[in-house]
Amino acid sequence: MASIVFNTPCDFAAINSLDCKRFYGLRPVGPLPTVVDVKLSGILGIQAMAARGRQSRRIFAVRASDSRDAVTKKIGLSDAECEAAVVAGNVPEAPPVPPKPAAPAGTPEVPSLPLSRRPRRNRKSPAMRASFQETNLSPANFVYPLFIHEGQEDTPIGAMPGCYRLGWRHGLVEEVAKARDVGVNSVVLFPKVPDALKSPTGDEAYNDNGLVPRAIQLLKDKYPDLVIYTDVALDPYSSDGHDGIVREDGVIMNDETVHQLCKQAVSQARAGADVVSPSDMMDGRVGAIRAALDAAGFQHVSIMSYTAKYASAFYGPFREALDSNPRFGDKKTYQMNPANYREALVEAHEDESEGADIILVKPGLPYLDIIRLLRDKSPLPIAAYQANTP
Repeated sequence: MASIVFNTPCDFAAINSLDCKRFYGLRPVGPLPTVVDVKLSGILGIQAMAARGRQSRRIFAVRASDSRDAVTKKIGLSDAECEAAVVAGNVPEAPPVPPKPAAPAGTPEVPSLPLSRRPRRNRKSPAMRASFQETNLSPANFVYPLFIHEGQEDTPIGAMPGCYRLGWRHGLVEEVAKARDVGVNSVVLFPKVPDALKSPTGDEAYNDNGLVPRAIQLLKDKYPDLVIYTDVALDPYSSDGHDGIVREDGVIMNDETVHQLCKQAVSQARAGADVVSPSDMMDGRVGAIRAALDAAGFQHVSIMSYTAKYASAFYGPFREALDSNPRFGDKKTYQMNPANYREALVEAHEDESEGADIILVKPGLPYLDIIRLLRDKSPLPIAAYQANTP
């Protein structure tokens, strides 16, 4: 334990009847007349003991208590008395400076390099490293993806070992409680919609009494400070399994899909969503959603745009969880080409200009170069969605 050592002799004004037993942590050190009950009377008492061969100049050591919870009592001097003692030259002695650690035998003796800057100085201890750490990751930075369904029981997702479709009434609430216990207070909801409610135009996406709005209302009632993100896309609600409305020739209709997405975002905001997250990759959807939210009075609801969402086989387990695999074809006419790097800047510029509050890269880990690119070019917060196969 650390200690503060007072050095004698001291010319304090009289310290009357200082009793070691009455002060926890105040202990005699060195040869003393009495170990059990030491009493001093003023300067004469101190000088008398000092005159006994000056066997030890350190008469008392005030140590930190042995118990962290115990309170060490003070010796009863006023500020003025302490200051007067220091002014008079009777300065209490601090613990000695630790000796310089010895180098191993055989270490050559060399002059110090003439370096004005030594970067290792800022890395010399855990406390220093923590002070200057540029990147910090904590549970508060995570958004927990949760898959929900209409059932009451939690059902395992075959392609995601250890993950479940959660019953929105019970399992969802319990899982959110567990996340909050470890500091994760943000979630994003993904629904598994009954096939009977799916349609070519995905109208169930903006049903105010649908699965996602009900889940949002339940969570907000239970945890008002929970941050809820939602997914804005038609694929969970589409009978075709695509993120947009599909024309008879297989073309994904952009502007008509955006119209549906705006209604979906407003419905989610009405239920209490904090952040809506368009993942569909339709052109112009961020600006349209921003305008729709503002017109409905939801200026406070944020938009996290899936800015650089690359076509990827990593999405297979996710699509199984939602039963949202495309019934035909692929999603390469709207999701990005993995070979394209600079195109991410085009998408980011559009999303920023249209009012996105956060921009996201998906998948995360395989596209660290894109995350770095957007971080260097955009002032907005950058999110990454890590998706990987089991």
